[in-house]
Amino acid sequence: MKNMLRDLSLPATVAGFVAVLVGFTSSVVIVFQAAAAFGATPAQLTSWMWALGLGMGFTSAGLSLYYRQPVLTAWSTPGAAVLVAAGAGVPMAEGVGAFIVCALLITLAGFSGLFERVMNRIPQALAAALLAGVLARFALDAFLSLRTQFVLVAAMFAVFLVGRRLWPRYAVPSVLAAGIVIAAMQGQLHFGAVEWHAAVPVFTMPVFSLAATISIALPLFVVTMASQNLPGVAAQRANGYTTPVSPVIGVTGLASLVLAPFGGYALNLAAITAAICMGREAHEDPGRRYMAAVMAGVFYIVVGLLGGAVVGLIAAFPEELVLAVAGFALLGTIGGGLSMAMKDEHARDAALITFLVTLSGVTLWRVGSPFWGVVAGAIAMAVQHFRPAR
Repeated sequence: MKNMLRDLSLPATVAGFVAVLVGFTSSVVIVFQAAAAFGATPAQLTSWMWALGLGMGFTSAGLSLYYRQPVLTAWSTPGAAVLVAAGAGVPMAEGVGAFIVCALLITLAGFSGLFERVMNRIPQALAAALLAGVLARFALDAFLSLRTQFVLVAAMFAVFLVGRRLWPRYAVPSVLAAGIVIAAMQGQLHFGAVEWHAAVPVFTMPVFSLAATISIALPLFVVTMASQNLPGVAAQRANGYTTPVSPVIGVTGLASLVLAPFGGYALNLAAITAAICMGREAHEDPGRRYMAAVMAGVFYIVVGLLGGAVVGLIAAFPEELVLAVAGFALLGTIGGGLSMAMKDEHARDAALITFLVTLSGVTLWRVGSPFWGVVAGAIAMAVQHFRPAR
């Protein structure tokens, strides 16, 4: 406990808050749509927020404290997109049965070491390019926000530049504070819409069916591992952290298994929000950045317990403010990833291809661009370095 309090800092707390803010605002609408596809009632929708918030919160805080490294988990955003299409017309009970099957597969892939063996075969240059490609979209969106909120975003960018020069540890907190002040002056904060009441979990008895397993569980498992856990591990390694992959993935699978009947459809390693907690903005000392992920876990738990307030909280902040904070906070990590990806001349072309394919956002057969970026980079590297046997 004494070490925790010593390692806790304002930048780490702010980084954790920004990670949660970005995580919810960037994809919670897709989760709502996924729940609606199964015919969720308002009570069940609140239960989904309760399950996902507590699942992300306890796994993030617990794993980060255990390993003393930043380990941030998240719900499967591409998985939610799959559920929007695949869940239409499927009863909630069968959907929960499919969530349980997916959780079992994630647990097996984690504790068996199978997923880690796959990750160990990905060259470091490709992993760094993958991370940079995943994060670069947020930086682009931050600057694109100048078109709709020029004063707000330009002022936040100016504060970021000055902060990086004069007080680098507090640059991102300063950007967030400046954004809130300017948005408040412009009358763009709407906290009155927040309904502060406790969430109540709703248990759904699972029903297992072959159709739901094939059409929901398997696609959910594939996209969660390929589009979420893959860049999540890449984010850890690109930032110099050696958190054991297998037990962490296994724990996310177990947490999904426990929470599936309440709406916790799939948990996995975070990449974008994790990068916020792993950068210099969280703390100058890499050994103390784990507290940013711990604080993110605490904020996730609070939001989960107040599941009914999620919609109001999302509406309270202008979208451009969230995009700007996330984009500016990730600039250092993007630069570090690109530097590492381009450092090895023999892997430079393959890394560049990985970066561009990942950044493109292309989705094929419901599998997102992070997976295809690695595939394209691996093919390019194999072609470039192929030597026929004599």
